[in-house]
Amino acid sequence: MTDASHYEIELAGVKRLLPLFEVAPGLRIAVLNTLGDTELVEACADEIARRLKEIEFDVLFTAESKSIPFAHALSVRTGKPYVVCRKNYKSYMGKALESTSNSITTQLEQHLILDEKDIPLIKGKKVVIVDDVISTGSTLHALTTLLKMAGGDPDYKIATICTEGAEDDWPNVICLGHLPLFKDEALG
Repeated sequence: MTDASHYEIELAGVKRLLPLFEVAPGLRIAVLNTLGDTELVEACADEIARRLKEIEFDVLFTAESKSIPFAHALSVRTGKPYVVCRKNYKSYMGKALESTSNSITTQLEQHLILDEKDIPLIKGKKVVIVDDVISTGSTLHALTTLLKMAGGDPDYKIATICTEGAEDDWPNVICLGHLPLFKDEALG
């Protein structure tokens, strides 16, 4: 039941009523929050793992934080390790690699940091980039920048639960659903 404050979606057989959140004047998005939603994460991981069966890859690559449960569940199903790029540098991360992104939900510049110990897991490896929702592509750009800096195979794949915005913007992404943008009628 979609109404003025929610959007209903079904992903991998699981229905959710997502709250709409204003990210800019006159523009709202449906918020998919996978943190703590074990039923949804498990169902989506089952389906994406099935779609990844025919793809040769070595490692899953994601950003902190909402996509971590999804990456973990995919790792369990595929038997492949996963690497998480952190939002904050910690001294134990050594000579880490860093890239930046601008999130649609925070509207601030965010840093993504690849721990030095994880670089060998990426270097020369076939990678599947994992995210919960791909919207503007900013986080994806930061991840692909880190992938390139770490020497990962440039022929990477992308898997996400949902894309958002213009559906045609993500033709090569393995995904389970699409979230439209909600614009106030006054804006046309």
